[in-house]
Amino acid sequence: MAGAKRLGLISAGILAALLASTSAQAQENTLRFNHVLGPSEPYHAGFLEWAERVSKRTNGKLKIEVFHSAQLGVEEDIIEQIRQGANIGQNTDSARLGNYVPAIAVMNGPYFAESLEQVWKLTDSPTVKKWQDELANKHGLKVVCFDWVQGFRHFFTNKPIRSPQDLAGLRIRTPPAPIWQESIRALGAAPTAMAFGDMYPGLQQKAIDGVELVYANIPAGRFYEVLKYANETGHILLINFQVVSSQWFNKLPADQQTALVEECRAVGRATSEKIAKMNDEIKADLQKKGMEIVTNIDLAAFRKAGQKAYEVLGIADAKKAIEAEMGK
Repeated sequence: MAGAKRLGLISAGILAALLASTSAQAQENTLRFNHVLGPSEPYHAGFLEWAERVSKRTNGKLKIEVFHSAQLGVEEDIIEQIRQGANIGQNTDSARLGNYVPAIAVMNGPYFAESLEQVWKLTDSPTVKKWQDELANKHGLKVVCFDWVQGFRHFFTNKPIRSPQDLAGLRIRTPPAPIWQESIRALGAAPTAMAFGDMYPGLQQKAIDGVELVYANIPAGRFYEVLKYANETGHILLINFQVVSSQWFNKLPADQQTALVEECRAVGRATSEKIAKMNDEIKADLQKKGMEIVTNIDLAAFRKAGQKAYEVLGIADAKKAIEAEMGK
């Protein structure tokens, strides 16, 4: 009797261990993906499609749960959690990744890439591959793909901007990363670090004088209510990176790794092309809402001014090297 009881306890223990293992495996194969944009943004729809395609391709064995509006936390904090091995993903950019591999920040600099075709060429760049390997192996950040392009960033203000001199004295919100800060400073404004969600009240309270964003952000954030001019400087073509934990990624079965990467690239490119086609429609809508579009801009002066950011950060040589690989 005692033996049977002991056997039953052992069997129960084995069952509990198996259930715990199954639970851990299920958790391990779920990616909680965070981004700062609102639910009406094209990116959010794209991330949901990425999740659906990955689930379908892996028969539900790899799932992505998408969280908009920074529901999981501030981007910089999320990236640190990712580095520690958490099953979290983040939509980010090379500016923030430049905190770990400084040279990669060139991809977020003024007038670096100027078309989607140039961005696609970077996929095969030996230099970019080297940077990604360094991020993964030394810093725990696996770049799933960087085929998500939000479009050109412009200055949105309450005065028309036609030259770098027009930005003098204006406090322009920008993310808290060196290349962002130095780019906006080089272009003539005073960079002001502020979280994405704080921009609207910041403009209302006049803590900042303007923002630099892509067109799709403006209707989603209702910035047309507090800003008058859309100044088409196109100073940064915003390339976004989807990153996850290297530790988490390396534990996935090979087929799930492939599905995650390939579907990220496919949906990213489709979403990028969709955004590019939407700009004219968005601009027309913003004009109806009272915004004025400023197009007679001295772009040559802005291009020249922007080069200082690369020099200040000591990444001018990296920029030249990667531009050669792009054929630019």
